[in-house]
Amino acid sequence: MTDSQGAAPVPVEERLFSLVLALLASEAGLTKNEILSTVQGYRQRYAFAGDNASLERQFERDKDDIRELGVPLETIEPLDEPGSNHHLRYRIPKGAYDLPADISFSPEEIALLNLAAMAWREGSLSRESRHALLKLQSLGVESVEPVLGYAPRIRTRDAAFDPLTDALARRVLVRFAYLKPGDLSPRERTLAPLALVQHQGRWHVTGIDQGVGESRTFLLSRIVGPVTRTRTGFVSDQTDAAEQALADLDLIWAANTAIVRAQADSDAETRLLKRRGSERGEGGELTLHFTDLHLLADDLAGFGPEVYVVAPPELRAAVRRRLELTVATHAQPANEARRSGADETNDKRGASGAEETV
Repeated sequence: MTDSQGAAPVPVEERLFSLVLALLASEAGLTKNEILSTVQGYRQRYAFAGDNASLERQFERDKDDIRELGVPLETIEPLDEPGSNHHLRYRIPKGAYDLPADISFSPEEIALLNLAAMAWREGSLSRESRHALLKLQSLGVESVEPVLGYAPRIRTRDAAFDPLTDALARRVLVRFAYLKPGDLSPRERTLAPLALVQHQGRWHVTGIDQGVGESRTFLLSRIVGPVTRTRTGFVSDQTDAAEQALADLDLIWAANTAIVRAQADSDAETRLLKRRGSERGEGGELTLHFTDLHLLADDLAGFGPEVYVVAPPELRAAVRRRLELTVATHAQPANEARRSGADETNDKRGASGAEETV
């Protein structure tokens, strides 16, 4: 039995943060069993001498997530048991996570960074995250490294995250406006939230959509405006909502592929090759998996001319629309400036002519 049965679920970002801290503080590394039984976010669900298969799958997904965040997670194989996965140890070597030696900051820059770190801490870390710092002591580890230096690598949350977390703990319905790509206006949704999950770096809420009476998953970044917590409670005996939502998203991710060409040695090539599941073909083309075409189009358009979409054609059209919108947006101020300059010139000419007439 876990030590906090019935307690509010620990948010994913808090679990990732706790995992990073524990692996940073342990030079020799930690086994999977040590992580699952002691680290905040896992220990609440850990069953001593029980079945922890779903928790182990969660840990595997978390490893992928923190690696995508740029954290150099290492796996150490025991010398006396080669090939034994049960006794593998995991760690984050501090030297590989430090700033390069040739980078330094002035006293003024350090002061600004400290202020930014404190603001980030107060705005993003909850009491669960602060508790995670104390949990390091349960590992028998006293870390002397400044924790805030690592904290900003974990993504901050969407505005809808906190009210949805509160609604999850209270088991009450929520209402919010949701804008799907292609819709001209958002639609109001009423949801019985069952879990918050992070997939490919983006937050989703899954639950029972009261409008259709079926399970639905919504992207938090598409929630428009505030989330309203109602006073209407609900009961659900579903305990694997998070695992099911992630499994469904993984199926979509695996089924959808795009082929792109990236300029050699460009920022686009470097970043796209680091995406989970990306593969380079014989001709240098990259195959990417994705869960949402519009989100991938946003990412690719951000690389500008460094990327060309080969397939599918609807993704290429979506990227093109975004680039054309960018050009039109930047061209509008320039056109207005030219018109303003022309009007000013005409005004001067008119004034000169009037003076001559007088």
